Amino acid sequence: MATFTKLKSGSWRVQVRRKGKYVNETFLRRKDAELWALEVERRIDRGEPAMAQRPRDAKTIGDLIKLHREDLQEVGRRIGRSKSASLTLLEHRLGRFRISELDRERLIQFGKARAHEGAGPVTLGIDLEYIKTILSHAAAVHGVVVSTEPIALARIALTRLGLVGKGNERDRRPTQDELDGLVAAFYANRAQQIPVGRIIRFAVATAMRQDQICRSNGQISIQLSECSLLRIARIPGGRTATTSAFRF
Repeated sequence: MATFTKLKSGSWRVQVRRKGKYVNETFLRRKDAELWALEVERRIDRGEPAMAQRPRDAKTIGDLIKLHREDLQEVGRRIGRSKSASLTLLEHRLGRFRISELDRERLIQFGKARAHEGAGPVTLGIDLEYIKTILSHAAAVHGVVVSTEPIALARIALTRLGLVGKGNERDRRPTQDELDGLVAAFYANRAQQIPVGRIIRFAVATAMRQDQICRSNGQISIQLSECSLLRIARIPGGRTATTSAFRF
């Protein structure tokens, strides 16, 4: 229940005790205090945090994206190239909107615009997943009261429109003759400075992606000699492989 106390300054202090939770706040007018107390009681009944938090004055989607980046950086988590590019795009396209303005209709408009620009079903699905990640992170880590339901509804609508879906599975791998042709073409190009041919052979041998092979933090080294050294190879689950050498 809520208790209202008039202070000597003329302001009103409201205290809410409900289901083992306690919060208080001070208002100039009693009416404002009553409305606040009613909203707090409703939040507690719904199982939400008693007070909607806005960490570091986060008011827009751009603020939440920035907060997500800073939190990952604080714990030493590296944001990959693909995710970083997606976050930058979302910040540019949706960052100016207030958190409460990110509803189903706006997300559907965003999806249609992305598809018109050439984004495929898989790419658009990834965009929606990153939006969900940003909101879920803010709710889980900072207690920001947000709902991911509009994202789920927008995904259903965009899927029905054929704008979100699974990618086409590859039905074959390149033949050795095709790989040899590519490598030979790159070696024949004297203006080519990057050892693309050696990188192709390395990628085939290790099944690694471009950003893993060409990472600049020293984890992986592609040398110009005949022997390429893989210093540290990360394996899903946090394990690391031992140092290995590949000769081409």
